[in-house]
Amino acid sequence: MDWDSALGAFRTYLAIERNYSPRTVEVYLRDCAALREHLREKRGKDVALAKLSAIDVRSQLAALFGTNGPATIGRKLSSARAFFRFLVKRGVIAGNPAAAIRGPKKGKPLPRALGKEDAALLVEAPGITGRTSHRRLSATEEARQKILRLRDTAMLELLYGTGLRVSELCDIDLDDIDRARFVAPMLIVRHGKGSKSRQVPIGEQADDALVAYVKERGQLGSSKAVFLSAGGSRLTPRSVQRMVKQWTIAGGVHADATPHALRHSFATHLLDEGADLLSIQELLGHASLSSTQIYTKVSLQHLQEVYDDAHDKMAKARASRLKP
Repeated sequence: MDWDSALGAFRTYLAIERNYSPRTVEVYLRDCAALREHLREKRGKDVALAKLSAIDVRSQLAALFGTNGPATIGRKLSSARAFFRFLVKRGVIAGNPAAAIRGPKKGKPLPRALGKEDAALLVEAPGITGRTSHRRLSATEEARQKILRLRDTAMLELLYGTGLRVSELCDIDLDDIDRARFVAPMLIVRHGKGSKSRQVPIGEQADDALVAYVKERGQLGSSKAVFLSAGGSRLTPRSVQRMVKQWTIAGGVHADATPHALRHSFATHLLDEGADLLSIQELLGHASLSSTQIYTKVSLQHLQEVYDDAHDKMAKARASRLKP
């Protein structure tokens, strides 16, 4: 089997047998194609799959050091392992050349969560800062800008108020909003990580923003997607990332805000307010509680910062009283 046939069969395996999302499949295929290209440049031709060795895999990983972080290198190694494991099962190669290779050690930095004040500044920015263009706008353009601000407010409120992943936000369709069967409106997340579905309650502020936007969204387009671009197509995660960055600057938020930082903020602030880990795990769509437990460390770190700040202020106040 040649590379093209092997990669095509691997794509089918990931999508059909493993039921991975299209985005995940593309990451695996892109990483494997990068390995193939590295070896082709090094040898001047494709290396036969049956002749691949651990040295070939290590040579690519070595080339990645310096320009890629441990997480990226580890992911590429993981993709290669999965590809070779698939080829072993299909009888294409005798053994997995990447099986014994250890990936680079990577630290586990705590999730970046915004403070409550910064989170509030960010989600309120589209409604407070007004137009995004400094040039004189026509009535039609002004109306379009107003709709886009309503859209951005709804997206920010949902990211912070529900803890959605940015890909989940972009995948929401109109019929995923359920107001019929529950006391509070619910969002049906149908394309979560691992193709798992879950139900997430929509808070009052997020729901108000969503209702205001949906009432006007028909002027952007008729797609079934909830969040549309100015041209009427479904928004992409990259577009949402740019939007968050835009309103971070416009709202005067000094923290490094991203869609994922809002997800972390949602979980951390819930924990600060007394929510239990199992509930947060369900809302976030984590498969394992260990993934959710990281937020206990974030809250403890925040508590330590609050204590240190308060202690410094008390110490200064005491010193000022003791001055002759």
